[in-house]
Amino acid sequence: MKMSLLELIQEGQEVLSGLLHNLFVSISLLTRHTDIRSRQPTWRTDDILQREVGPLCAAEIGSGLQKQFAILPGGRGTNGSPIIVFPEFPAFGELEEEEVQNVLGYLTSIPSVAASGVGFILVIDRRLDRWAAVRATLLRIAGSFPGNLHLVLVLRPTTLLQRTLSDFLFKFSKDEFKMKVVMLSSVTELHAYIDPRQLTTELGGTQEYCHDSWISHRTAIEAFALMVKTTAQTLQAFGTELAETELPNDAEATTNLLHTHTLKKDRMKEDLQVALSQGGRLLECINEPLQADPEYSMTYDEVENLATVQRLLGQLDETETAFDDFWERHHTKLEQCLQLRHFEQHFREVRAQLDVTSERLSGFSEVSVSPAHAEHVLRELSGHEDKACDVLDRALTLASEGDRLIENSHYAEDSIRPKCGELRGVCEEISSTLRSKKSLLLRAMELHHALEKASRWCEEGIFLLASQPVDRCQSQDGAEAALQELERYLDTAPLHTLTDRSAICCQYEATLTTQLRDQVEKVFQKQSSVQEMFEKRRISLKKLAAKQTRPVQPVAPRPEVKSPLSSPNEQRKERRYSADNAICKKAESPIHNGGTRHASLSEEEENLAVLRRHVMNELLETERAYVEELLCVLEGYAAEMDNPAMAHLIPSTLLSKKDVLFGNMSEIYQFHKRTFLKELEAYTDCPELVGRCFLERMKDLQIYEAYCQNKPRSESLWRQCSDCAFFQECQKKLEHKLGLDSYLLKPVQRITKYQLLLKELLKYSKGCDGCDDLQEALSSILGILKAVNDSMHLIAITGYEGNLSELGRLLMQGSFSVWTEHKKGHAKVKDLARFKPMQRHLFLHEKALLFCKRREENGEGYEKAPSYSFKHSLSMSAVGITENAKGDNKKFEIWCNSRDEVFIVQAPTPEIKTAWVNEIRKVLTQQLQACRDASQQKSSDPVSPSAASTNTSISLSPFRSSSQKNQKKQEEKKAEASTISEVTSSSSPKHKGWNKASLSVDASEENDGYSSGEDPMNSDPEDEVGKKLAPGKYTVVADCEKAGPQELSVKSGDMVQLIREGEEGQWFVKNLRSSKEGWVAAANLLSLISESKSSQSLSSSDGSVSGNLSTSSSCSETYTSFSDIKP
Repeated sequence: MKMSLLELIQEGQEVLSGLLHNLFVSISLLTRHTDIRSRQPTWRTDDILQREVGPLCAAEIGSGLQKQFAILPGGRGTNGSPIIVFPEFPAFGELEEEEVQNVLGYLTSIPSVAASGVGFILVIDRRLDRWAAVRATLLRIAGSFPGNLHLVLVLRPTTLLQRTLSDFLFKFSKDEFKMKVVMLSSVTELHAYIDPRQLTTELGGTQEYCHDSWISHRTAIEAFALMVKTTAQTLQAFGTELAETELPNDAEATTNLLHTHTLKKDRMKEDLQVALSQGGRLLECINEPLQADPEYSMTYDEVENLATVQRLLGQLDETETAFDDFWERHHTKLEQCLQLRHFEQHFREVRAQLDVTSERLSGFSEVSVSPAHAEHVLRELSGHEDKACDVLDRALTLASEGDRLIENSHYAEDSIRPKCGELRGVCEEISSTLRSKKSLLLRAMELHHALEKASRWCEEGIFLLASQPVDRCQSQDGAEAALQELERYLDTAPLHTLTDRSAICCQYEATLTTQLRDQVEKVFQKQSSVQEMFEKRRISLKKLAAKQTRPVQPVAPRPEVKSPLSSPNEQRKERRYSADNAICKKAESPIHNGGTRHASLSEEEENLAVLRRHVMNELLETERAYVEELLCVLEGYAAEMDNPAMAHLIPSTLLSKKDVLFGNMSEIYQFHKRTFLKELEAYTDCPELVGRCFLERMKDLQIYEAYCQNKPRSESLWRQCSDCAFFQECQKKLEHKLGLDSYLLKPVQRITKYQLLLKELLKYSKGCDGCDDLQEALSSILGILKAVNDSMHLIAITGYEGNLSELGRLLMQGSFSVWTEHKKGHAKVKDLARFKPMQRHLFLHEKALLFCKRREENGEGYEKAPSYSFKHSLSMSAVGITENAKGDNKKFEIWCNSRDEVFIVQAPTPEIKTAWVNEIRKVLTQQLQACRDASQQKSSDPVSPSAASTNTSISLSPFRSSSQKNQKKQEEKKAEASTISEVTSSSSPKHKGWNKASLSVDASEENDGYSSGEDPMNSDPEDEVGKKLAPGKYTVVADCEKAGPQELSVKSGDMVQLIREGEEGQWFVKNLRSSKEGWVAAANLLSLISESKSSQSLSSSDGSVSGNLSTSSSCSETYTSFSDIKP
């Protein structure tokens, strides 16, 4: 039967214990100690650590032995009794009792137990002594001898007197000794009791005895016995320690324990080798007389000592062998324990990696929303598969290593086998899941490609239908060619389109989600719609291509009058209707012609509807992907910053900086996830109405402004910590190829993406119900982008001591070249000390205009954003503007305090200048209107003009909504006629109008005679389109390139004539310089032209609300007071 390692170790321990027991028995025989009363050995072999009780060893009583008052030469009596000889020692009576007892006790402990049991024979040599000393010696021995006495032989004194006394007195003292005493007169009588061979030469025997040699041998034997005993005790303790050692639970502790035990084993082996070496030398000493004289006869004690030493050496050899075997098994056990601990440690690591791999694998969706998404997921899954394969290989290698441990009879087989099975099971599960997900993704990608292929075929078909020229199709040959083109394209349908809906659903059932099913349905609907459109076009073309079955009376075509003044819109209509007239010539009735045109229009609407749905699908798909990316960043990075397990990887510069790094991304995610995405999905079937969703959530979308304002701080923090282990570990877990900075840019990219998608929808939604909402939503999104861009510049202003938020909304900002002029006293002195203009960055607020100096840009990325140093500010309630200055169409003037301080501003382009002038005029107009409203409210109170002008403070009204603005326009139009008539009636007769003369008006607050409609320069752009533009000659102040073949391009300085207004805000214009004619959009004319010999300026002040209007080519002002004008 096969035994386990533990059983073998237990068996080896028992064998070692038995050998150690025998070893101690041999040691006891070698150093025998007996009790004088019980005459039994007092050593104990059960407890090897307990010291034996008895007389001391030869080394400890060496002085008593050296006196030689008692010796043990090794002889035996006829019955085997050990012989102890008391040589002549006159001072025996002077010896101390303890010394006598120690020597006698030691001598009686040397013979074997059997010999000691027979009894000792004492030979007392007192031939040269007196009877009194003999008697004292016998009495002392009788009282202190520790062993059994068999016979006491006394060599009595040899002198006559002492011999006579001893004979006589011995008879009377015989009973006093209590032991058998025989008085001998000579050694001859002694030989009658003891064989001379057992006696030393001093007693007439033949035994050679050297007391010093005897003491030396006894000391060596006892030292060897003590060494063996110590080694045996250490060996026994070490064996017990090994047997009782509990196996550690970790590899490091096991390694340390194995190293410690190995060191102890090596020391034990050294001690055993020293003991064996000393025993060999002792054996040589005992055998030395035999080696010198082969006929030498050993005494009984020498024979016993020789046998005992030989047996002890043999037992030491067996003990060493047994210990080696025991150690080998114990060492094997520790090594197997170390192997087990390594296996368990590697198992835990691999198991954790397998769990992470499985968890990441479960996070991969086997469904996808688009081909790009499917390819992305499949690509990431393939990357994950490569990493998973490494983990699986490591797990299978570890399982094979466990199998080898089991094959090598590892004691923990029952623990290793289940772990190997678990590893193989998990590996198989992960491999199976990988294959399944990969297969499903490949199937999904195959379906996506099929859907994409079918959609692309439909879109190309739609574009084919839209690209066929209608005029060419009016002829029979053109219709046949177009029909053949359609037929050829339809022949490609089987290769590109989906045919059987049920077969598709059955084939891809495992990958079809609700969303994917909807995509399949939409593709089939799209195919059906496109095929229906093709069928309608085929029918129409077949009718056009069919030959006439009866003659047709030719009709002379109606002469077409092509007016040079017709608008491009009218020309487009004429071209369309001329094609219809051509169809009328070939058609049987006008009813048929109308039906064909209606079919063409419906086809165009279908094409636009398909394009709108395409843009809407892109909006929804990118929105879903955007939400997923935000969630990935928040969970994979932001949440990990609060994970205690990752805390050691976070650098100190990043601690407590989560809000700086991520801004309000969480708020953006919650808005899109919970609100915006769901509302967008509600407009899936009506993309043209999605503008309403944007308008309803426009206020919520302003959260991007806070995110963009925080972006420079976030970028700076990212640049400091981008290389830290925390971001690398997070990116590794997420398996992102791009760093966190790319994902932090997503919100900025998303808010700019909306305006592109809205532009596309607006392009394909002309004439639809939601077109106005789309236009307004686009304008609002662009406003948000502008506000974000402006705020990014605004937060970079340094040195302004006030609160920027109190200046009202930031309207515009930009860089300009600025000159300054100052008036000293009544003389106007130009500050021309600085010929080079100052470069200033202007910030136009509702209540103030700030002049700042742009600083150097340092750093990279967002850290390269400029900073602005505040230099000067003007209150908008105290400024005026002059549109044209210094004969440069890029310059305008901003002045205050009756032109005491004038800022000549040069814009980079005329267009930028026009935009700024218009915006400043709006602000000033609104201030005037606010003053007019305030004066109307005060008109009922009898207040003196001076009091009203000094005590009344005017607050600037904020921008109004579109409905409020329209309502205000109606009110302004009603008040316009009366206001203008009052002003002109009070003025000098030479001032006949606003456009032909220089005019200045100063009006107090209570005598308000202004409205936004009084001066074309003060009106809104919407009013200017309808009121200012009129047929006449104008000078162009900015370049304009034509956008179409029918439009006109003009250059700055050209003289143009507005001839007539067409449809859709178009004006037919003639360039008097080049004599070319064409159409120009009315919206562009206000910024392109000014009436000949005219320019305007407007000013308002909060102290005395006044307006200064002037028209002069030289920009000079003429001030005329109208302070007495009454409302």
